[in-house]
Amino acid sequence: MAVKKIMKRDGKIMDFDQQKITDAIWKAVQAVGGTDKKEADHVSDKAIEILHSRFNDTDTPNVEDIQDCVEKALIETGHATTAKAYILYRHRKGVEREMKHMLGVKDDLKLSLNSIQVLERRYLQKDENAKVVETPSHLFRRVAKYLASAEKIFGADDETTKYYEDAFHEIMTGFEFVPNSPTLMNAGTELGQLSACFVIGIPDDIEGIFDAVKYAAIIHKTGGGTGFCFSYLRQKGDFVKSTAGVASGPLSFMSAFDNATNIIKQGGRRRGANMGVMHVWHPDIEEFITAKQTPGVLENFNVSVAIDDEFMSAVENDGDYIIKSPRGMKPVRTIKARSLFKLIAYSAWKSGEPGVLFIDEINRENPTPKYPINSTNPCGEVPAPDFESCNLGSINVAKFVEFDWSKTDWKKKINWARMRYVARLATQFLDNVVELNKYPIERIREMTQKHRRLGLGVMGFAKLLAKIGVPYDSQMAYDIGEEIMRFITTEARKMSHEMGRARGSFPGFADSIWAGKYDAMRNSTVTSIAPTGTISMIAETSSGIEPLFALSYVKTVMDGTRLYYNDDVFEHILKVRGIYSQELMQKVVDSGSVQGFDEIPEDIRRVFVISYDIKSDVHVKMQSAFQKHTDLAVSKTVNLPNNATVEDVENAYLMAWKTKCKGITIYRDGSRGEQVLTAGKKAKIGPAMPVQEKNPDYAMDKEKVQPSTETAEVVA
Repeated sequence: MAVKKIMKRDGKIMDFDQQKITDAIWKAVQAVGGTDKKEADHVSDKAIEILHSRFNDTDTPNVEDIQDCVEKALIETGHATTAKAYILYRHRKGVEREMKHMLGVKDDLKLSLNSIQVLERRYLQKDENAKVVETPSHLFRRVAKYLASAEKIFGADDETTKYYEDAFHEIMTGFEFVPNSPTLMNAGTELGQLSACFVIGIPDDIEGIFDAVKYAAIIHKTGGGTGFCFSYLRQKGDFVKSTAGVASGPLSFMSAFDNATNIIKQGGRRRGANMGVMHVWHPDIEEFITAKQTPGVLENFNVSVAIDDEFMSAVENDGDYIIKSPRGMKPVRTIKARSLFKLIAYSAWKSGEPGVLFIDEINRENPTPKYPINSTNPCGEVPAPDFESCNLGSINVAKFVEFDWSKTDWKKKINWARMRYVARLATQFLDNVVELNKYPIERIREMTQKHRRLGLGVMGFAKLLAKIGVPYDSQMAYDIGEEIMRFITTEARKMSHEMGRARGSFPGFADSIWAGKYDAMRNSTVTSIAPTGTISMIAETSSGIEPLFALSYVKTVMDGTRLYYNDDVFEHILKVRGIYSQELMQKVVDSGSVQGFDEIPEDIRRVFVISYDIKSDVHVKMQSAFQKHTDLAVSKTVNLPNNATVEDVENAYLMAWKTKCKGITIYRDGSRGEQVLTAGKKAKIGPAMPVQEKNPDYAMDKEKVQPSTETAEVVA
């Protein structure tokens, strides 16, 4: 008699399904390089025979009983190597289950241990004893239910509201779309702060400066990040009329923000992040550029120089550039633009800081020109006026393709209909975020709801390319990226237009660039590309639009937690092609890259290029391709090998400006004592550049010094 029921590990009784046994055996066969699907069918039949000999139709075997039968079947049919792989797989899964249990997490979505670790450390709700009180599915249900409740504000009945709750839950638990971290943390909780980051204005007076410090502290406590422009604080040594003294300069006040950030740990989950921006015309710009070359200085800040077109043109033509006082924009001195440009490049080469913002391009694309933009959020993807917030979420584009390396047109490999559905639904989700958010400061609420900026972005792009067999560093990849972003932005904007008609346009619509083009628009912006950080780890996909960092790597997150990653698509293609082995994988682990591996076919090596295999111009071209159809900006890092030169950095800056990127971040491998991502022995590949202990001789080019009248009087 046949077994009809089985008992799962959680005690639930389920119908017996032989296909699940066959699938498990087939995975084990593939793990050792097997390619014959019939082998799995044969072994499965043998396992069922053994199972039925041990149990009758009134018995209810458990999962372990069935797996014991599979092991015996593999051995008896002469598949000792496969049996070993299956036993190791059982052991690994057993260890994972035990570790999940130790973490106190009931994994109802069958996620990887890495995903569970991230969820447990940062997102899952806990009681007063720090015990996890929700499952991953319950987390997404909490978020979906809360965000769907906004539909009632616009007249939806209970049935319609429940429909959107289920729809939001489906795209999140399927990891087709994931919102930014504060939404996952706080939706449906008393705190209720859902925005990722905020831009805070800083006036040139002591009360306003420390009000901004207070605002930042409040925001960091709720899980948000902050961006500031320090350009309009008077330079060091300038006259202070109220005290008849001299100003200490913007850098001294940045330390106050940094110290406050260091003290406040966001809900016990993560430390705050800041972006500090200074315009290239500021008299203290040299000190700002080099500030983070010293370890321990401004550790809670990313810093960026806001560069205008006038400066970049002067760089190209080896011309002069005027440094100005923030008070009245009076000339202070004239410099050689190229010399200062080299200082920026050198500092980025040495320490990864500063980044660069192309501030004129940012403001040319500003949809609300009455409110100029001077800063961004910490990662740079949301340039925004003072006191606005960024409300982000990302579409996992890798979910819309299957594994397919055929010669079929790439457009036919993408499920455009499903992507359209998710893009439209995610836009509605993010608009609900703006509606329901419990803003930490009233002025932020007013400005955010005035313009209703959304930042719908993408993640998993590199994984999508790998699944369809397209190299990241190819024209086809640029074309795919541009088309995907055009499609998402178009659909999101259509949805915003429909919501504008149904819910009303954003209050600043009449003064926006959309007023002459549409009769209504709910949101001033709809798209932005964030780095995706931990949410891509939860979704088990590649970060943002970045290339694969490595095929096996370690990511250090959340106060030192180390998470280990192997690329599943790479493993899959090796198994399909019959060249997978544990020995080969160990070599890949040791290297991080597969370039130069003769035992791996050239077409596989060509597809699986990693970040440090890629030239800097490829990074910039990809960023530019996505920027063409992105409302806000693109957060992307140009990762350079350790042996990259300062000139490589300069060239990347020039190319980014000419291709209309809104900013650029450079990171040279090994240029910091600690880094987030490490892969095998990759950091040691290539000769290391000698560390220059001194900055380029910038002072020699500071000719034509022309102090302003105001500054001269102070000196006198």
